[in-house]
Amino acid sequence: MLKIKLARFGKRNQPHYRIVVNEAKSKRDGQYTALLGHYAPTQTPKILELDLKEYKLWITKGAQPTDTVASLAKRAASKTPFPPKKPRLSKKAIAKQAAAKE
Repeated sequence: MLKIKLARFGKRNQPHYRIVVNEAKSKRDGQYTALLGHYAPTQTPKILELDLKEYKLWITKGAQPTDTVASLAKRAASKTPFPPKKPRLSKKAIAKQAAAKE
């Protein structure tokens, strides 16, 4: 059975993943059938590149994505995969504001 999964590359504490089509029982970082894209979660901003046409083609051929790859594909299909977060005050700053009001 074919799986669409993440293969880890990169240095220690600096992971970089390739999104690959691979046999389900083969090694995580071993040889793969097809390369669909890559994902770099530690870079700022995060990088996610996925060929959605190839991804859907492999799904129709019977390859099953892992949960993580399925969620990344869903993010890649949206226009903004990693929207910027709104700045929030820390708990300490909120406590200071509450103390100043009193």
